[in-house]
Amino acid sequence: MADFEPRHRVCVQERLRDQVARALRAALAAGELEPGVLYSAPVLAARYGVSATPVREAMLDLVREGLVETVRNKGFRVTAVSEHDLDEIAEIRALLEVPTVGRVLGAAGPEQLAALRRLAEEAAAAAREGDRCGYLDADHRFHLALLASAGNARLVRLADDLRRRALPPAGARPAADLVAAARDHLELLDLAAAGDIAGAEQCLRRHLDRDRSDRAPQAAAAVPGARTKNPAIDVGADG
Repeated sequence: MADFEPRHRVCVQERLRDQVARALRAALAAGELEPGVLYSAPVLAARYGVSATPVREAMLDLVREGLVETVRNKGFRVTAVSEHDLDEIAEIRALLEVPTVGRVLGAAGPEQLAALRRLAEEAAAAAREGDRCGYLDADHRFHLALLASAGNARLVRLADDLRRRALPPAGARPAADLVAAARDHLELLDLAAAGDIAGAEQCLRRHLDRDRSDRAPQAAAAVPGARTKNPAIDVGADG
């Protein structure tokens, strides 16, 4: 039965189920919960300092999202993401996000671009520091903020679901890859500010392609039973 030590205890200000689910998604994104490895709700609960009930509820949320699967009388196993799954998700994300972001940026004013730039700079700072969870959290908020500006809540939920389903890696992306991905955000906004919407769409398409390429070796290396050294969860991040 797999075990790990989270970085922080959960707190009571936020509903425990939601906070634990958010922390587990961040751990999946950071490669701290491994595909094929079995995790026990009571063990996770002990690490968080909460009862097993909110942990089971959070894990069931992740089951519905396709991130983990239940193992009867044992716990939960992280679902491995195949190359085919990643190809399909990447294709759908490009079809949804590229034209939508093009429309949003074409109509965006200085205040909106400034708000997006703050998120992009936050992601860039986390990438430079090698803070994978921090980068993923800022990257997640940046992409959702872009899409939310289109005013289509269903599209945002669909894009968020697709992103989550592509999260579980077998290992973390190198810091250099994070820095390159973070630069894409800033270039995207620079192109939009210059009125080059076609260039911004091309930049986003390249960014999504980069994200897919970075996940390729991780999907291929997803070996059931593999574990990372000293895994940890960052409760404050959401990937």
